[in-house]
Amino acid sequence: MSSSDLTTELIGAFRWNDPGQDFPHLVSDLSGWWRSPTVLRALGPALAALFPEEAPTVVVSPEVTGFIVGPLVAMALEVGFVEAYKGGHSPVAEPMTWAQAAPDHKGRRLSLGVRTRQLRPGDRALIVDDWITTGAQSRALGEVVTACGAVPIGTAAIVGECSAEVAAELRVRSLIRAEQL
Repeated sequence: MSSSDLTTELIGAFRWNDPGQDFPHLVSDLSGWWRSPTVLRALGPALAALFPEEAPTVVVSPEVTGFIVGPLVAMALEVGFVEAYKGGHSPVAEPMTWAQAAPDHKGRRLSLGVRTRQLRPGDRALIVDDWITTGAQSRALGEVVTACGAVPIGTAAIVGECSAEVAAELRVRSLIRAEQL
């Protein structure tokens, strides 16, 4: 699928929802992306292609939607996947490496962490997420990756909404811009 065809599919399968007067903004609905086999088939290769010469050895993605997108990219790159949990607590009883994110677009200060043994010194980690607005989660994951002795090579996102300064700092590349939605 061409990148312009994927862009058309992403825009067509996306919805903004109005949750009512108690909410100050519209809420994004990505569920159409996950329902479309065409989008699912194309996302991994398209996101992987955003970093063609970086040779990542692992993909790292935050829960929840990162657990959908990250494995698609890892499969396209033929590398492993490491899940990053939110909340500062481990869902498993083993050593974790954590970093606290700056406030995100909702004003939340999340902690993000990975199983320490899953990132190895010298790994080249591609951070993957569905949407990047402030860069807070990507920055925190970069800190986690670095603390484990690996190298963050950039962030691949489906939707980029961050400033040009944040995009340059975190090496963010996206398939579409929020304004297109």
